[in-house]
Amino acid sequence: MNQFAWWKNLLIVLVCVIGALYALPNVFGEDPAVQISATRAAPVDQNLIERVGSELQGLKIQPKTFELENGRLLVRLTGTDDQLRAADRLGQALGNDYIVALNLAPATPQWLRNLRASPMFLGLDLRGGVHFLMEVDMKAVVKQLEERYQEEIRTLLRTEKIRYNAVGRAQGGGVKVSFRDGTDAQKGLGVIRDKLPALVPGPASSDGTELSFQFSEKELADKQTFALQQNITTLRNRVNELGVAEPIIQQQGDARIVVQLPGVQDTARAKEILGATATLEFRLVDETGDVAAALNGQVPVNDRLYRERNGRPLLLERRVILTGDYITDASSGIEQQTGGSAVYINLDGKGARRMEDATKDAIGRMMAVVFIENKTETKTVDGKAQKVSTTVEEVINVARIRDRLGARFQITGLDNPQEARNLALLLRAGALAAPIQIVEERTVGPSAGRENIEQGFDSSIAGFVVVAIFMIVSYRLCGLISVVALAVNVILIIAALSLLQATLTLPGIAGIVLTMGMAVDANVLIYERLREELRLGLTPQAAIKAGFERAFATILDANVTHLIAGIALFSLGSGPVKGFAVTLIIGILTSMFTAVTVSRALVNLVYGGRKVGRISV
Repeated sequence: MNQFAWWKNLLIVLVCVIGALYALPNVFGEDPAVQISATRAAPVDQNLIERVGSELQGLKIQPKTFELENGRLLVRLTGTDDQLRAADRLGQALGNDYIVALNLAPATPQWLRNLRASPMFLGLDLRGGVHFLMEVDMKAVVKQLEERYQEEIRTLLRTEKIRYNAVGRAQGGGVKVSFRDGTDAQKGLGVIRDKLPALVPGPASSDGTELSFQFSEKELADKQTFALQQNITTLRNRVNELGVAEPIIQQQGDARIVVQLPGVQDTARAKEILGATATLEFRLVDETGDVAAALNGQVPVNDRLYRERNGRPLLLERRVILTGDYITDASSGIEQQTGGSAVYINLDGKGARRMEDATKDAIGRMMAVVFIENKTETKTVDGKAQKVSTTVEEVINVARIRDRLGARFQITGLDNPQEARNLALLLRAGALAAPIQIVEERTVGPSAGRENIEQGFDSSIAGFVVVAIFMIVSYRLCGLISVVALAVNVILIIAALSLLQATLTLPGIAGIVLTMGMAVDANVLIYERLREELRLGLTPQAAIKAGFERAFATILDANVTHLIAGIALFSLGSGPVKGFAVTLIIGILTSMFTAVTVSRALVNLVYGGRKVGRISV
């Protein structure tokens, strides 16, 4: 009696071993590292490793390892002093073709990494880092919307041959249109109502020649929501350049965005990247212009001199066909006829009309995509830190126009699928849809994070020791068994957090401590029931069986109610509340396994399959 089948024991051992294996990476800590990623399709390869190694050798810095992963180079170093020196030198040596970011890389041994075992992520309060609260300028969104509709109304009235004097901004917001006479005003009203249903007619002048239009609530809400979501997407793509393990970028309210970057040490660099603004322009190439003369300063009046990423000069017309503001979507793929890489672009209504008008007479000509980025960099001048604004303008793609372009067209002539994916990313999310400003900034230093970790670790150990003493004093050998099961439970929680790549925060540690107390609740119920069965005269073996089986329903009910509360916290909460809920939910699930199954297996190992005179409980 009270013996598991061999396969059950084997399964329990396997779960415990696997849990210990995947919890193990959290023991090894982190290495100070410098991460290098390309910004302009520059190669990240063995040549870059040799170049970086040469620079580090000049500083007499001996790196631990060089690691190429996901198109990035990670250089592990022995200390933070070497890390800071290396980052400064490499940032100067590699120039604008690469981004050099400070990072903390997990020091997990290679054999564990081969098993895809990684440490769990640590939140901002444990690892240190930076917290930004950003606000989207919704007034700018409304202004952009007004300017866009003003241009659409002008184009529409010209197409319909309706005479008007001016199109501008209405007092209090919206669009105002002044017509030649009342007849034109009535025609214009009908056309605008029919073609632009998002505009709601407002007050008109006394003579009826001046009409005003307001935006519908749905149109205004949709544009503001789009601007907010587009900015979140753009910020997420920019944060990827910083090499942050698990950034938190989420909406807060109707106009704000929370950005948390755990582990980021260079907060100035983070602000520069997040605050940078970018835009895109489509221009026709002047293939007849004299590039050599332009390089000597003789640029044609209607042209501008640009350079491609490889440095090749190019003359482009001053007239801008289209900007990236009109792009609604962009995706990479394979061109059907040639099998080469391509990027497929979708434009909004106004952008489609402008592209059609510009390209119908330009078939066979070359069109260039210009990427323009405005950055604010912090530079040291005469020993003082100064913010310097720089503008980067480069041609990221040149392709020949094969047909009249409209709302959807493709860009070909790309070297490889990776370049196509990068271009699609720039087109889709390279620019902020509306200006943002940082309204709140908090920095948690690495030392404060370490202090929080130490305090959390000490509280967890203290909680474990107190629970262990209580259980051993109250239930003797059975109490010791429950302590072993509790230790297994903590290991499984850490393993689950690591496997899920969840983020552990200070409230999450509180959830683990709370789970310790809840986990032994089940054992208390079992052992009290076991004692009761012994008092009723059952044999020790029968009492063990009855104690575990009859307490199971109560344990299940209690854990299900706790699980529902944890799911509610996770669904409705945010930030620290979610961190607490994650560890609570995982702890409930693992405690069901350890308190009932693991502890039963250990009791069976001690008392099962033989005649027992008494139970130490």
